[in-house]
Amino acid sequence: MAEVKVRLFANLKEVAGTSELILPGDTVLEVLEALVRQFPDLKDMIFETTASGPRLCGYVNVFLNGDNIGHLDGLWTNTSNNDELGVLPPVSGG
Repeated sequence: MAEVKVRLFANLKEVAGTSELILPGDTVLEVLEALVRQFPDLKDMIFETTASGPRLCGYVNVFLNGDNIGHLDGLWTNTSNNDELGVLPPVSGG
């Protein structure tokens, strides 16, 4: 199983109490599932529950090595050792 560096930003980082950790998973979905197992409070911030299974909340952006997974295979994008997954919630400012 691949080991992926996960970087959390904004309120996700605050809830987890860390900005970076290493998690196992051969797909983006597996890595994110490992994340919410470790930090259950993140589940509703990252996933929506649908009849067809888990789906990213519409406002969460996930990047694998800088590429938006929406332009790859989504949650089923394969991961490899030393990949970096960035999970970004919406942010605002001014």
